[in-house]
Amino acid sequence: MKSKNQKKKPKQKNKIIPFVVIIIFIILGMIGIGLDEPSQILNQATQICLSCIGIG
Repeated sequence: MKSKNQKKKPKQKNKIIPFVVIIIFIILGMIGIGLDEPSQILNQATQICLSCIGIG
């Protein structure tokens, strides 16, 4: 009986880990959007692109 109970616990823990990781990434994404990171990244990408083709 003990071996069956011990086998169930790691399986339950392994099922929870992906959801915890997804929630952490969603929270970090929301923080980044709140700090206006997407517009800063777009501006940097535009500057790099213009530099590559010789305009900027």
